Amino acid sequence: MTRGERVSAYINSLYPGNSEQLDRMEADAKASKVPIIRKETQSLLRFLIKAHSPEKILEVGTAVGFSALFMSEYAPEGCRITTIENYEKRIPVAREHFARAGKEEQITLIEGDALQVLKELKDTYDLIFVDAAKGQYISYLPEVLRLLRRGGILVSDNVLQDGDIIESRFAVERRNRTIHARMREYLYALTHTEELTTSILPLGDGVTISVRTGGSLPDRKGADGI
Repeated sequence: MTRGERVSAYINSLYPGNSEQLDRMEADAKASKVPIIRKETQSLLRFLIKAHSPEKILEVGTAVGFSALFMSEYAPEGCRITTIENYEKRIPVAREHFARAGKEEQITLIEGDALQVLKELKDTYDLIFVDAAKGQYISYLPEVLRLLRRGGILVSDNVLQDGDIIESRFAVERRNRTIHARMREYLYALTHTEELTTSILPLGDGVTISVRTGGSLPDRKGADGI
């Protein structure tokens, strides 16, 4: 274990555990190799929700429902969570988890392609959490900005691709080059959009926090970098 990994393990050990159901879900997900948000991301979301007290949360990428349930545990009373999932095998699992937790009234799961669902949504949200297909983040952005209220927070998970994001596209495996290019474009857009103020944090596999202020989307040049 590297020094950095030891530091992360120590920091994570300081935080209190989650509910029994979330702990069980996390153990089951690890055993089944289903990706869920890492401890560092959990800590960040917990802090943001407690500090921001969102009334409406939108999640892009439900998986088995862990992160939606996690956010519901720390959200203020009356907060409504809408979450989107397209993978048919995970949808019934997530619904079962929501029902078991008694959160069916608080959490609304919408089935379908995330981009199409986003285009059809009319509400505005205080916090939007994006944790879906990494190559589609840049496609989601215009719709996410439309749905994010002024002063709202956008959190995007797993943006550093295990460190590959800093490499030239030619140093990345050929099968990962499209996702690599699109994630670089996404990070460039987040940091060069007048409508957003963004911080990129090296937590877990990389997280961005953006606050909507005002302005418009930039053009697509300048995203490739090295």
